[in-house]
Amino acid sequence: MRPRDAASIILFDRAGPRPRVLMGQRSKAHVFMPGAYVFPGGKRDPRDHALPFSGDLHPVVLQRLTLSASRPLTSAGARALALAAARELLEETGMDLGFAAGGPDLSHFRYVARAITPPGNVRRYDTRFFCCYADELQLDVTGARDSDELANVQWLDTADLSGLNMPQITRTVLEDVTKLMIGDPSLPFESPARLYVTRHGRFIRDFV
Repeated sequence: MRPRDAASIILFDRAGPRPRVLMGQRSKAHVFMPGAYVFPGGKRDPRDHALPFSGDLHPVVLQRLTLSASRPLTSAGARALALAAARELLEETGMDLGFAAGGPDLSHFRYVARAITPPGNVRRYDTRFFCCYADELQLDVTGARDSDELANVQWLDTADLSGLNMPQITRTVLEDVTKLMIGDPSLPFESPARLYVTRHGRFIRDFV
């Protein structure tokens, strides 16, 4: 079964002494990752192509998204992935990146990772991970709330997540992104994006 295109957003709050990341817990009734803490995200829908946006993706981000795709991906398709991540963030946590005011400004979206669910899983996704900073987007971080999709939505200290029920791929993505932030807290758009894929039963950690 071919993986479905999906997008996820890693939203950081840098206001405190250490960065915090927004996460929520999936329902235990879910078939895919039940009860696990994850970043907001989900599959790309056809409607995401028509969603408004107030600023375009950074040229480097747009280029990497289109050139690294295993199937042809247009610029419009790449934007739809970023918009899907923003839409899922709103639906799952109540955090609006700009849909109420002309559409999200995609120029703040970093492309940091791509993970393809291994063959044989009940659900398979080809997920692109975007990273944003709440201060750059002028977000009120107190506006996060639970939804039908995610419970216990909260800002979590990135240095205190060891005991959290988190899928290994989610933990790996977060660890790699936070390492990049240690090297350069601004997380330049040119920073390398990771690729996580399983080939012949072996987990491979590469670059897109």
